[in-house]
Amino acid sequence: MNALTKYTLLALTLCSGFLILSAFAQAKAKSGLSLSEKVQSLLDMNAKKALLRFNGQKFREYVKSSPRNYSVVVMLTALAPARQCQICRHAHDEFNIVAQSYRYSPAYSNKLFFAMVDFDEGSDVFQMLRLNMAPVFMHFPPKGKPKSADSMDIHRIGFAADVIARFVAERTDIQIRIFRPPNYSGAVALITLVALVGGFLYMRRNNLEFLYNKNIWGALAVFFCFAMISGQMWNHIRGPPLVHRTQNGGVAYIHGSSQGQLVVETYIIMGLNALIFLGMILLTESGNQTDQRKGRIMGIVGLALLAIFFSFLLSVFRSKAQGYPYR
Repeated sequence: MNALTKYTLLALTLCSGFLILSAFAQAKAKSGLSLSEKVQSLLDMNAKKALLRFNGQKFREYVKSSPRNYSVVVMLTALAPARQCQICRHAHDEFNIVAQSYRYSPAYSNKLFFAMVDFDEGSDVFQMLRLNMAPVFMHFPPKGKPKSADSMDIHRIGFAADVIARFVAERTDIQIRIFRPPNYSGAVALITLVALVGGFLYMRRNNLEFLYNKNIWGALAVFFCFAMISGQMWNHIRGPPLVHRTQNGGVAYIHGSSQGQLVVETYIIMGLNALIFLGMILLTESGNQTDQRKGRIMGIVGLALLAIFFSFLLSVFRSKAQGYPYR
């Protein structure tokens, strides 16, 4: 065998080896990452960030494709200001608190991961899941496709961190204890308020008759009552959205269930109660007027306010408690 033949055989061997390696690499690329590679990659990303940020490619690779022996709770959101999602930032903060609490809790393992997909980075994911709204919280189980119970109903239960943790526990049996970062804004606001009130009282120390004014204390008590009966405390605990979209694409200001409410709905109820209260005051004061004409006008206006806006309040109640026999 001459030298030319040897070199020719060597070149053919090298080319064959290169083609075999190339075909193996292409086959591996098509098959995707193995399970151990997926889990290790997710753990590496989780070591840097408790809340993983996926685009369309990463979502398909780590969430949709098999094999997978872990659950993923995904928040689909639209954080860009141009998207005008007023509650997405607040929902993102609450979801991040859950992810941080899980990341540094004893329950942390490679069986559960938290991720988010922004519309501007993964619009194909929204199309794949047939979503036209945000934010949406979904649980993707280790096997099979998500069911209806794997989507969190934020319109009914809100999206506070404790609510999300309870939803995760129901779907994965993993209990997460929520640890919120210290927030000193409330303490600073209280200290500032006390300082302002104290300074005002010190400046008016020689003229404090206004403290004995029954009208001022009555107005403060009535405002406090309006705030409480309209649902402000419920909003503070549950963190409901401002408004929500209807199935027809419109905007709903009143929640359709007695188990939930919207922020705008709170202010509507507060306004209706205030107008009803004003009508009752006018009716009461109309009898104490020396001028009969003025008293008659006050009585008519008060009766009109009471009848009209109490009717509106009953209409809101009837829309939320459908089937309740109350007219």
